[in-house]
Amino acid sequence: MSFSTGLSIPAPRHAADNHEPTPEAETPAGALSLLLHARTCLHRAEEADRPGERFVAAHVAALRAATAVVVARSWQRENGRPASVWTLLTGAAPELREWAAYFAARSDRRAAAEAGVPTITWLDADGLLARSREFLDIVGRSLLGVSR
Repeated sequence: MSFSTGLSIPAPRHAADNHEPTPEAETPAGALSLLLHARTCLHRAEEADRPGERFVAAHVAALRAATAVVVARSWQRENGRPASVWTLLTGAAPELREWAAYFAARSDRRAAAEAGVPTITWLDADGLLARSREFLDIVGRSLLGVSR
């Protein structure tokens, strides 16, 4: 006997089909602490009253979130040479390599803003804040299985 329900069963999703990281089974406490600090930095960026401060805080928020992913995946480079967290993120989470490239490309501007060089506009700061917020949501879904 056969039944026709008119329902279809979707094909299984493969990791290659999804461009976001999958939730970690057990996220280390250190990674969660870094993610919480990233959220704090993001709030600081949202409340900043100068574009340079907003830019720096938004970049640091993304930096902390990237570090949380690296810690959660316990990824280490083969050689002992120092590397930026953006390089480490690319190795630990290849699906986030475009994000790593985006934020790495803005590291020098963050350093200049931290040194007081007034080159950051509100448009720059607001753009980085929006991208940082998006990145933190992706990382949050990866580490916690939820956003915000």
